[in-house]
Amino acid sequence: MNDKMVETGKKYALIMAGGKGMRMNSPVPKQFLKLDGKPILLHSIDKFLNADPNIEIILILPQDYVKLWEQVCAEYMFHKPVKIAHSGETRFHSVKNGLELVTEESVVAIHDAVRPLVGAKTIQVSYKAAEMYGNAIPAIPINDSIRQIESTRSIAVDRSRYCATQTPQCFRSEIIKKAYQQEYKYTFTDDAAVVEALGEQIKLVDGNPENIKITSPKDLLIAEVLLKAEAQPFTANKI
Repeated sequence: MNDKMVETGKKYALIMAGGKGMRMNSPVPKQFLKLDGKPILLHSIDKFLNADPNIEIILILPQDYVKLWEQVCAEYMFHKPVKIAHSGETRFHSVKNGLELVTEESVVAIHDAVRPLVGAKTIQVSYKAAEMYGNAIPAIPINDSIRQIESTRSIAVDRSRYCATQTPQCFRSEIIKKAYQQEYKYTFTDDAAVVEALGEQIKLVDGNPENIKITSPKDLLIAEVLLKAEAQPFTANKI
């Protein structure tokens, strides 16, 4: 792995908003559902711009949703510059389309639009570590006991050897663009897997537990509670 630190100064964020949201049982795509009165994907974009207002946003959308995005911008008076790339057959192809709009040496974050509770520190640390190590993937410990399934039986495994990964997954542009020149494989479940296939060692950084992915109505309710808690920091009751 190339561990030479590169200070590019330029940052991109690919916001992946190509999902249909079938599990939400809603006619509105999940990334456009409202969280605390505002569409989820606007929360996600704002998180990046609040962490660093100089980040250039690239929004990956199905072509059919572009007009809906324009309506959202008008309704919520969102006028910050956002480039649009169309989603592809798979997430891999969607990311590849978005990377075509990355035109200079930079650090590129790839983030799920339906992770609106990503912390500013998670964003900032991920970009910084990617500058230094070539990539950075936020992760959190697994608190539940886990078992490995093998054929007809299951085996207890040491959970301390595993973690749950999140987004944004950050990469130096020359690495991620090269990685996405590979042929698609079904094992490419996230961007780290694509880069790892090049022989790169993946660098993990601390994520934030609140950075959940909203894929079901229950997740949306949990996000509402977490957002309120974020706005009103916890204070212990006096005994």
